[in-house]
Amino acid sequence: MEPLHLRSAGTSLVISFDSGEAEVIHWGTDLGSTLPDLAILKAAIPPSSADATVPAGLLPQASSSWRGRPALRGHRIADGVPGYDFSVRLRVTEVVSDGAGAVVIIQADADAGIRISSVLTLHDGGLLELRHTVTNTGTTPYQLDELATVLPVAPAAVELLDLTGRWCRERHPQRRPIQQGTWVRTGRHGRTGHDSSLLFAAGTTGFGNRHGKVWATHLAWSGNHEQFADSIGDGRTMIGGSELLGPAEVILQPGASYTSPALFAAYSGRGLDGISEAFYSWFRNRPHHVLPAAATGLPAGKPRPVVLNTWEAVYFDHNIDTLIELAASASDLGVERFVLDDGWFRGRRDDHAGLGDWYVDETLWPNGLTPLIDAVTSRGMEFGLWVEPEMVNLDSDIVRAHPDWIVGPSVQSYKDGGRLPIEWRNQQVIDLVNPDAWQYIFDRVDALLRENNISYLKWDQNRDQLEHGHAGRSSVHEQTLAAYRLFDELKKAHPGVEIESCSSGGARVDLGILERTDRIWASDCNDALERQTIQRWTGLVVPPELVGGHVGPTTSHTTARTHDLSFRAITALFGHFGMEWDVRGVQGAVREELKRFIALYKEHRGLIHSGRMVRSDVPGDSLMLHGVVAPSGASQATVSPGSTAALFALVRTGTALAEQPGRISIPGLEPDREYRVEPVFPAPGDADYSHTFTQVKPPAWMADGAVADGRFLAEVGLPMPALNPEHAFLLKFTAL
Repeated sequence: MEPLHLRSAGTSLVISFDSGEAEVIHWGTDLGSTLPDLAILKAAIPPSSADATVPAGLLPQASSSWRGRPALRGHRIADGVPGYDFSVRLRVTEVVSDGAGAVVIIQADADAGIRISSVLTLHDGGLLELRHTVTNTGTTPYQLDELATVLPVAPAAVELLDLTGRWCRERHPQRRPIQQGTWVRTGRHGRTGHDSSLLFAAGTTGFGNRHGKVWATHLAWSGNHEQFADSIGDGRTMIGGSELLGPAEVILQPGASYTSPALFAAYSGRGLDGISEAFYSWFRNRPHHVLPAAATGLPAGKPRPVVLNTWEAVYFDHNIDTLIELAASASDLGVERFVLDDGWFRGRRDDHAGLGDWYVDETLWPNGLTPLIDAVTSRGMEFGLWVEPEMVNLDSDIVRAHPDWIVGPSVQSYKDGGRLPIEWRNQQVIDLVNPDAWQYIFDRVDALLRENNISYLKWDQNRDQLEHGHAGRSSVHEQTLAAYRLFDELKKAHPGVEIESCSSGGARVDLGILERTDRIWASDCNDALERQTIQRWTGLVVPPELVGGHVGPTTSHTTARTHDLSFRAITALFGHFGMEWDVRGVQGAVREELKRFIALYKEHRGLIHSGRMVRSDVPGDSLMLHGVVAPSGASQATVSPGSTAALFALVRTGTALAEQPGRISIPGLEPDREYRVEPVFPAPGDADYSHTFTQVKPPAWMADGAVADGRFLAEVGLPMPALNPEHAFLLKFTAL
């Protein structure tokens, strides 16, 4: 059988079938259209080892003497006795195209009664999508323990980067050398998790934003999972991931199937920015992706509206007059979407009661939400509403009526002596695997959307699910699928309504949930210093138009840090911009400054939400330079003279070792094109912002701007102002 060779955007994937199974021979740099005879790659057989070459299979298996993690773990149950067919010998039976750009590889073991169909799609931007479906072709049940999706990385990959975190500090990087053995990141949260790694990246020594070879994977799943790097004794390394199944959670009856979550994988020969380009290309080419109207070279769509969320403005204090005043103040600033947060439904005065009772509280809202919605929409803004459909409080009418609708480890409801999981934020989880509970939640959210002029849902999910059971059996798998189905059916019933995924901030950020939502809330922390890191690493995979970034109050609700408005606003600018602040009290010069930043966002959001994300490799860890450049290739070549080709932010996160930052490289622009570089904020002629800098005199070019081509800016750079810690500086690049 001829090898399979997929090519796209500088990436090649080569699969050989010479061993009888599908083996990934190469995943990395484009190899061109012609391959040599792959027999030249047959490796030596070392002493004290298997007497045959061991393939690195698309589905690694012990029957081929693979000593690392197998892709398939499970066993057959015969006459009530488990443990049979524990090791399979899969061989390729068919390789076909599905007619939609994907290749399907079918491998089977007829004796064991197992067939696995692998679907591979190498998308136009170079992002590889891979998933497996296992089918029980035998005559007795088969208990599935794991079906992993893995890919090999080149021997040059010697470092591993993954992400970790906690509430209000999500997605922080950590690095380690790749060593013999297995590095496993396990998520047992019942959701993705604050500490979940959005990406597993293996790369060459010291790989950075703009340099080095990188191989990276992401598991598109919102439930329990594992991600891993597996390096075996012969020097080969696999990276990949799988759903983490609970005890006997998936038992396949004869003829039944299980499909793994999709593994998305990208290769870059030019650092992490190349990984981002592959993911951004995939996101932005989805038919349902929300496109910015002003995006250069992209179809017209709806720009991401400026948001005001009421949480840090009023918390649970839902007074209609206060909220209408807040809406009027927001409209005056240029806000385009007003979102009413937690506290509007029955019995909800704090976080101890009401969850699950999704009816407008008549004591707070005797005329329903209509008066507030009318006050919002009459001012030209959309109205959005906070919901948390997957959670309940014990102090709620729905739990009093249906105590058996709470998930937990017991067969009996807690009213009948069953044990409940420990409460988390005074919450329990509603059992969406129960069809009656699922239907109740669907009907209530559907009714809210039918009965009110709601354009947007902020969909929260605020607890881990550590003892997640239905009828006494582990059920995270089915709960996750039921939640997906809830999103899907509500989207089908209300196609014009956008949904934001929030989960205690950023605890459910993955491509599984992003297939069903239009935005994610990266973190409950609006502290701009924390957000610089959170947004930088979230943006490694998720494009800025899908990442909510808000300007919070002067002193942060979650950290008590105090920051200038300019630092908070420039941080929020490189995302889906909004505010979470009682803006009624923002007056005078500060209000005018806020209006200016809202206008800047509206002016540049088309660029921010369509361009290439560029991050400079600035030495040290206290200075960052990042920006967005007009889309590459033909689109950028046709940027008209006088239009903004790039927007960059220079950010000082801590004190500097040197007296001045010196010349900073500005990468990512067309090398042979000239640009005018000028400050946007602070700009010459602005009021006194001397507190932003620690310098006697700024660099000379800041007075009148500078003109240089992209090659000079990348290779030589420009001297930058000396910023004080926790301040930022905004630059604009105009095409000449």
